[in-house]
Amino acid sequence: MQKPFAITLDPGSSLANKTGTWRTQRPVYTSHLPPCNAQCPAGEDIQGWLFHAESGHYEAAWRHLTRDNPFPATMGRVCYHSCEGACNRGKLDAAVGINSVERFLGDEALKHGWKFTIPASESGKKVLVVGAGPSGMSAAYHLRRLGHHVTVMEAGPLMGGMMRFGIPQYRLPRDVLDAEMQRIVALGVEVRLNTKVTDIRQTMADGSFDAAFLAVGAHIAKRAFIPAKDGARLLDAVSVLRSMEGEEKPMLGRRVVVYGGGNTAIDVARTARRLGATEAIIVYRRTREKMPAHDFEVEEALEEGVMVKWLSTIKQADAGALTIEKMTLDEKGNAVPTGEFETLEADSLVLALGQDVDLGLLDGVPGLERQDGVVQVDPRTLMTGYPGLFAGGDMVPSERNVTVAVGHGKKAARAIDAWLRGEALATKAKAALASFERINPWYYSDAPHTVRPQLNLARRTSSFDEVQGGLSAENALFEARRCLSCGNCFECDNCYGVCPDNAVTKLGPGKGFEFKYDYCKGCGVCVAECPCGAIDMVPEDV
Repeated sequence: MQKPFAITLDPGSSLANKTGTWRTQRPVYTSHLPPCNAQCPAGEDIQGWLFHAESGHYEAAWRHLTRDNPFPATMGRVCYHSCEGACNRGKLDAAVGINSVERFLGDEALKHGWKFTIPASESGKKVLVVGAGPSGMSAAYHLRRLGHHVTVMEAGPLMGGMMRFGIPQYRLPRDVLDAEMQRIVALGVEVRLNTKVTDIRQTMADGSFDAAFLAVGAHIAKRAFIPAKDGARLLDAVSVLRSMEGEEKPMLGRRVVVYGGGNTAIDVARTARRLGATEAIIVYRRTREKMPAHDFEVEEALEEGVMVKWLSTIKQADAGALTIEKMTLDEKGNAVPTGEFETLEADSLVLALGQDVDLGLLDGVPGLERQDGVVQVDPRTLMTGYPGLFAGGDMVPSERNVTVAVGHGKKAARAIDAWLRGEALATKAKAALASFERINPWYYSDAPHTVRPQLNLARRTSSFDEVQGGLSAENALFEARRCLSCGNCFECDNCYGVCPDNAVTKLGPGKGFEFKYDYCKGCGVCVAECPCGAIDMVPEDV
């Protein structure tokens, strides 16, 4: 029988027709770095723990998150969530509420009593951590999980550092902070409170420590020269916030002026309102656009009745009054004086002009380089010029916030572990960034961002109750499911369903897919239809 021209194979023999030989390019599954992960100063695998959360596996999500950050309930309240600013979903409708889901997971852990796993083996090495703030306790956590014996020495009476003494209770309830600190102690970390280290080398020698991580916070208030007459009441912001942890609250009076433009200035002004001040006024020498405080904090302060005098500076403090000079911006945007003055009534003036670190414990240590009030370190390992001595947080050149400090603790712990083992610190090349252009947004339905509840305004200004509420389980699940899984396969089966050659094989749940290149013609339909941009087309070797 003569076969028609188009028929070359017997029926049922299509597997023998390896159409992949026609291909000039082929698809490959790729893993890209999500922009949220790339932005996180604590180095969290945000997309990884959101994957568990969107399935309702909250404990798995919490354990995945705490591989990098031991403080999800705390960070869910105080982190400025720059990850959300980088989120690709923000270009579609609104960024995923990463911070709100993190807080939910942290609160779930506290509610259900989830604990960290005790290390299976001991290294026999002893590491000293100086400072029980976010950086020090983060380092202690990671070092302990690596099997090292960790001793934390803290000059203050309580753990938490600037999280406790620099962040008001209406932002961070102390029971939340204490619970997350104690969970680290339960791993076997030794904490010595009211123990100030004045000579780091002597302390290391006395305790036979093999390495040390310095994480002393910036507790010393910067001063400004303001002529003050007798009777003028001047305080510093750090002392005011620190005294809020004691039995006796600071007496600020009815009219309180705060000088500065950072988040600490905002916190003090909002604290003054809660202490009964009828007027809390921030004096700042530039405009709102130039203010270093985060915009959402400024907005909350304004809602609570805090007033701001923009383009103003304080020239003199008298008893019950301040002399204010008006400023203007020059052509370069710098604030310059105008020579115009006014009087502002005030019972007290609080200076919030920044903080410095006490580096006295480093006196006499050879090889250290200090510059601009901080210690110079190797940016990759955070080791100082003295072998075995590492530093992080406020003590080193970096942005000063809790998330950065937590990231320093993890980074230093890994470097210390490698140093103790006599090994070079392993570095892993970062994958290419998963840009928005890789995403196929038409696959994602509109899903509005979940707004966290807030305490009503009357209670905000009359108590220190927490202002920002948390998500319910239902809302947290919805918010987690808004994640686009940028640049990484989440097994949606699109490639499997659209391939005209049946050249995609499913490997099973959690294992992804693979291409059967003998049959893939390189048409690129799978790439075009991948929602999250997890497939690339590459030239074929011919």
